[in-house]
Amino acid sequence: MKCGYVAVLGLPNAGKSSLVNRLVGEEVAIVSKRIQTTRNNILGICNGENFQIVFIDTPGIHHSKNKLDRFMMKNVRNAITTADVILYLVDLGKTVSDEEKDYIKMLKGKAEKVIVVLTKSDKKAVADIDSDISISVKENKNLDKLINLIVEKLPTGEAIFDEDEYTDKSIKFLVCEHIRGRLLDILDNEIPHGIAVVCEKLEEKENSVNMDILIILEKERHKGIVIGKGGKNLKDIGISARQYAENLFDKKVNIHLLVKVDENWRNNNIAEYGY
Repeated sequence: MKCGYVAVLGLPNAGKSSLVNRLVGEEVAIVSKRIQTTRNNILGICNGENFQIVFIDTPGIHHSKNKLDRFMMKNVRNAITTADVILYLVDLGKTVSDEEKDYIKMLKGKAEKVIVVLTKSDKKAVADIDSDISISVKENKNLDKLINLIVEKLPTGEAIFDEDEYTDKSIKFLVCEHIRGRLLDILDNEIPHGIAVVCEKLEEKENSVNMDILIILEKERHKGIVIGKGGKNLKDIGISARQYAENLFDKKVNIHLLVKVDENWRNNNIAEYGY
C-alpha cells in the first residue's frame, strides 16, 4: 500500500487545519479566524483503499517574537524533515508576497516532493504563483484529486497507524484544544495569543470521567472577559467541552474549569504548559 507523512505548511489562516479536519473526517485541530491558532504539530490520519496518509498539521509560518513563537517554528522545521510529501497551502484571498514565493522556492530546493495548493478557490481570485492544484474545502472542490495527487507521491510500505486511529494526540489534549478553540471564537483580538489550556487532572472511572482544566491568561484584566458576565462564557465553554469530551470518552464527563494569570508565560513558562 502507499503510506507516509505529509506536512501541511503555509502562512497563518491559509486553511491548513480546515483541510486536515475535512480529509481526516474528524476534528483533530482548531479551526479559527485567528492567526497562529495551531501551536503543536498535530497528526491527522486519513485511511483509504490501499493508502494511509498521515497529515502533519503545522503552525502558520511567521517571524518569531517570543519562546512560544520559536517553539512553533521549530515544529514547522521538524515537520519538513519528517515528511515524505509537503503540501504548501496558498490562500487565494490574499496577495502572495515575494517573501512567500522565495520560501516556496527554498522548499522545492530542499524537498523532492512539494505540492503547491491554492486554497479557498470559492473566492474566485487568481494567485500570481505556479501551483499544482486549486481546492475549496468549503465547496468540497478537488479534494479527491488532491488525495490522488498525494497518494501518487507517497512511498510504498506498511500502514503506520491502526485503521481505527485518526490522530496521535490524547483525548486530554483534544479536549484542551477544543476549549482553546471556543475561547478564540468568543474573545477579542487582545487576548487569544496569551491563552494556554492544560489538563491538570484526569480521573477516569468505569462510568464517568473527571477533568480539572486550567485556562492560563497573561493579564489580570482578562479574567473577567474570559469568565463573562455572571460566569456565562465559562459556563458555555464548559458545556461545549463536556459534550465534546463525552463523545470521545463515550461516557459521562465532569469538567471543572479554573482560570489562572501567569504574566509573560509565553517567554518564561512554555514548558510548564506543554510547549
